[in-house]
Amino acid sequence: MKSIQVLVVDDSAVVRQVLTALIDATPGMEVMHAAADPLLAMERMRRQWPDVIVLDVEMPRMDGITFLRKIMTERPTPVVICSTLTEQGAKTTLEALAAGAVAIVTKPKLGLKQFLTDAADDLVTTVREAARANVRRLAPRREAAPLQPVAKLTADAILPPGAGRAMTQTTERVVAIGTSTGGTQALEEVLTALPRVCPGIVIVQHMPEKFTAAFASRLDSVCRIAVKEAEHNDRVLPGRALIAPGGKHMVLRRSGAQYHVDVVDGPLVNRHRPSVDVLFRSVAKCAGANAVGIIMTGMGDDGAAGLLEMHNAGARTVAQDEDSCVVFGMPKEAIKRGGVDKTVTLSAIWREIGA
Repeated sequence: MKSIQVLVVDDSAVVRQVLTALIDATPGMEVMHAAADPLLAMERMRRQWPDVIVLDVEMPRMDGITFLRKIMTERPTPVVICSTLTEQGAKTTLEALAAGAVAIVTKPKLGLKQFLTDAADDLVTTVREAARANVRRLAPRREAAPLQPVAKLTADAILPPGAGRAMTQTTERVVAIGTSTGGTQALEEVLTALPRVCPGIVIVQHMPEKFTAAFASRLDSVCRIAVKEAEHNDRVLPGRALIAPGGKHMVLRRSGAQYHVDVVDGPLVNRHRPSVDVLFRSVAKCAGANAVGIIMTGMGDDGAAGLLEMHNAGARTVAQDEDSCVVFGMPKEAIKRGGVDKTVTLSAIWREIGA
C-alpha cells in the first residue's frame, strides 16, 4: 500500500526536524520534503505533489495563507495548519480554514519540541485523516483542537445521563449543532442561509481556545442572525447562535420555560473540549422533544452517542450526508448507532433548523 507523502512547510528548523522524525517513524506515511518557505515548497512540488501539506502561517517570502489559496485554486490538496496559538494569530488561522485548510494543529511558543513529541499520536492521526478528506468541499469561500494524548472519556465525565424523557414541550425550541473538520465553512454556509427569525441555536465546533471568539465574530459579521461565543448563563434566544468557547464544555440548562447555557471546565471528552457529546446530552436532558440535533462533517465519533440520547429523548435528529462532508466520520458513526432520523445535504440543513 502506497505511503502518505507529506510536505512540511515551516520556517522553524526545529519544527521541520521534529515533524519529519515523527511522520517518518509512523508506518504508512513519510515526509517527501521539508521546506523553509512556500517558494521552496513550490519548487519541490513541481517534481512531486504531496498527499498532505503541513503548513505554518507566518513565514518569509510568502505567507501560508497566500500559498494555501494558490494550492486550493490550482490543485486542491489536504492542508493541516500548524500554527502558534496566539490571540492575534487566531484570526489569521481562521482565514486559513476559510481558504480551505482541513485542520488546525496548535503549537506553543515555548517548549515546542517537547509539545510536538508529546502530541505525536494525535498529530499523525490528524495527518492521516486529512489524507482522506474530501478537499473539493473546501474550495475557498468569501473570504481542530489542541492535540493532547489522553484517554478517551465519555460525557459521563461532565454530567450523568438523563433518567428518561425531558419535561413537556414549551414554546421555545433549541437547535443543537455539532461539527469538526470542515465545520468552519459548513457552519458559515448553514448560518448565512438562516432568516433573522429562527430558533435559538447552540453549537460545538471543535476548535482551540482563543479561536472561537474570532470565529463567532466573523460569522456574526456575515449572518442575519446574531452569533457570539457563549458566556456562562447566556440565554438561548430566537435568532441567535451561541458557539461553545474553545477549551470549555458548554451545557444547556432549563430555567422555567427558558433555556440558558453554562460554560464549564472538565476533562477532554472523546479527546475534545468542547465536546459535542456533552452538549447533546445536556440538550437531551433539558429540552427533549423541544430540540433538534444536527451532526455535521468531522473526524471521529464525538456527538454520535449524544445524538442517540437526543433521539431517544424525543428530539428530531439530522445528519449531513457523505457527499457534502469534508470528513464523514461523525455523521457516519451517528447513523451507524441509530440516532439519526434524516440525512440531508449541507445546502438543505438550514431548512431543518426552521422546520
